[in-house]
Amino acid sequence: MNTTLLTAGPETLASGSPADPLGTSVAQARSAHLEELIREDPGRFRVLTGDRPTGRLHLGHYFGTLHNRVRLQDLGVEMFVLVADYQVLTDRDVADDLTGHVEELVLDHLAIGVDPARSTVFTHSAVPALNQLLLPFLSLVSVAELNRNPTVKDEIAHSRQSAVSGLTFTYPAHQAADILFCKANLVPVGQDQLPHLEITRTIARRFNDRYGNGTAVFPQPDALLSSAPLLLGTDGTKMSKSRNNAITLAAGADETARLIKGAKTDSERHITYDPVTRPEVSSLLLLAALCQERTPEEVASGIGSAGAAALKATVTEAVNEYLAPIRARRSEYAQDRAYLHQILREGNERARAIADATLAEVRTAMNSHY
Repeated sequence: MNTTLLTAGPETLASGSPADPLGTSVAQARSAHLEELIREDPGRFRVLTGDRPTGRLHLGHYFGTLHNRVRLQDLGVEMFVLVADYQVLTDRDVADDLTGHVEELVLDHLAIGVDPARSTVFTHSAVPALNQLLLPFLSLVSVAELNRNPTVKDEIAHSRQSAVSGLTFTYPAHQAADILFCKANLVPVGQDQLPHLEITRTIARRFNDRYGNGTAVFPQPDALLSSAPLLLGTDGTKMSKSRNNAITLAAGADETARLIKGAKTDSERHITYDPVTRPEVSSLLLLAALCQERTPEEVASGIGSAGAAALKATVTEAVNEYLAPIRARRSEYAQDRAYLHQILREGNERARAIADATLAEVRTAMNSHY
């Protein structure tokens, strides 16, 4: 696979105007072009994506990124799915049952259609050479650059921790190691993650400039922006595992109905899709629309003046019908935990071979073969 053919040009992914500080418009235009390239030749792309095992994945994850992973896999893009277990070591609630959380994450991926024969599913802790890249990468970024990363700030704000660990603080550089160990040239992200990817691109560029001797050791990966709008949680804020406001993929039909029944709406009886002035109602309409492959306006029109109760009934039916086959597959895979560990063993073996080769190349470039 050619990992050097993609560069975003002189403008960086996170460079933008005051009205667009994340450079989203540039990334959106680039993503549209990338989609054309993917359709033409999916084999030229290698994707790194993944999650931290902090709990079961939810509908926000699914419509934001998970279904896109399966789409890219099915198109023929080479896919690496990381279970970032090292990134949760400071979370005692998770670390005390890390094996269980990792298994749940693998279950969610299998349930949605990730195929371990076509996608490499692996864990941080099983790939030593990947983590060893963190040290030279940290030498290429400043404390100020790490400190101003907005995604890290948001994670810290919602971590409920009294102090920030060094591991959390260095997360952007660790993510760069995740992406670059396999020389991924494409990373599906939401717009709020563009600054993370810009750190990766910066590290790749600086490593090449300092140690490449005229050649590009690492590609500068492109962002593939998700077109899915933001789904709100049941409390009207961003759907998130840490905020306990999410509908998980593993939730049963009754639990899903209960969660949607308690979702925040507003006092206006006539149901309309207006994300600016009616964000909570509009998010529920969007959720139903995504599940039914309709527009939110069409869903709203069908409800009319029937009120919030009818809206929630519509959403509940749509979500439960959509998730039924996913839940069935998840339940089936959950009966064989040994199979989950087999998937990880095989994925870890593939990831280790690639990471070892990359680290050897890095050591040669840095003249550190002794």
